[in-house]
Amino acid sequence: MSALAVRLVPGRWRDLPARSARLRLALMYSGMFLLLGTALIAIIFVLVRNGEVIGSSSQAISVAPSTGGAPVHAAVSQQHSADLARLLAVSWLTLVFTAVASVPLGWFAAGRLLRPLRHMTGAARTISAGNLNDRLAVAGPDDEFKQLGDTFDDLLTRLETAFAAQRRFVANAAHELRTPLTLERTLLQVALADPNASEASLRATCQELLESGRNQERLLDGLLTLATGERGLDRREQFDLAPLAQRSLAGLRSEIERRYLQAATRLGAASVVGDPALVERLIANLLDNAVRHNRPEGWIKVETVMGPDGSLLTVANSGPVIAPEAVERLFEPFQRLGPERVADDGHYGLGLSIARAIATAHDATITARPQPEGGLMVTVSFPVVAGGTSADTLTPRG
Repeated sequence: MSALAVRLVPGRWRDLPARSARLRLALMYSGMFLLLGTALIAIIFVLVRNGEVIGSSSQAISVAPSTGGAPVHAAVSQQHSADLARLLAVSWLTLVFTAVASVPLGWFAAGRLLRPLRHMTGAARTISAGNLNDRLAVAGPDDEFKQLGDTFDDLLTRLETAFAAQRRFVANAAHELRTPLTLERTLLQVALADPNASEASLRATCQELLESGRNQERLLDGLLTLATGERGLDRREQFDLAPLAQRSLAGLRSEIERRYLQAATRLGAASVVGDPALVERLIANLLDNAVRHNRPEGWIKVETVMGPDGSLLTVANSGPVIAPEAVERLFEPFQRLGPERVADDGHYGLGLSIARAIATAHDATITARPQPEGGLMVTVSFPVVAGGTSADTLTPRG
């Protein structure tokens, strides 16, 4: 139905169904033309009524006095009034005609002006989750419409990336959750199918089921933490990175000693605003990753420092040589350097992906750089605290 059509509703009439921008622009053009025309007629009327002639010479015409001057003056005045009325009537008729004619002209001009917007609207309606690779690709001069189209294309690019990551994550998570369930079912079926199963074999089966359950708990805990980090922060408070790093190192002390690793720390005051529990999980994941992917008698370095651009957390470790092109893949969920998807200790390759999600939630940047002699250096740069958050939204943490 056209935008100018009137819909009939039982019992009452409705207004125009859509006061489109094209109609408003056309009426605005006509209204401005009518106002300007009225002003022009008023100026001409005032000038003619005062006896001034636009464009005439500056020489005055004098009329010699005569005995019949009064009747002549009256006749001239009457003729002047008649001419003035005729001029006013013709001007108003011309103005009304041109104002009516300006409506379709304004409608046409507004349509030409809004054509890129209609094109973008039609293209946007056809884009869905299944074809996010389509773009508006607005051509023409770099005006407001092209800037709007380019902004929308940038939004589609970010949505496409997010949807692709979500689909990849869901597929990987479904695979990882299905594998232990299949293992548990197989263990139970084998145990029940053995008529001569002994108490020791049943206990061994139960131990394997318990270990599989613990692995699933770790996986679900990692998935929940990853989802929490990607969702964002509900509240923020100010805290120091150094005590969190010290506590995370203490939790890994036995594992560090078992692997004969040398731990070097330089923990300076580094103030951060955010969720301390999530940031502590970020630090723990980086340290756990540095310990597990290390070589015997290797080393670990942990540093927290406050710089001019914010607080820095650095975790470096020795280990196997990592190709530079493989570093970015380590931040994806369920990605590992080796061919195995699950390590012997039940880790699923979620550590760095969780760390990046938490860093993103805190407006921080996380970067990883492979060491020439082997190992990895991960740096998390948190934004400056001073002036960044109002005092009433912060809860200082000692």
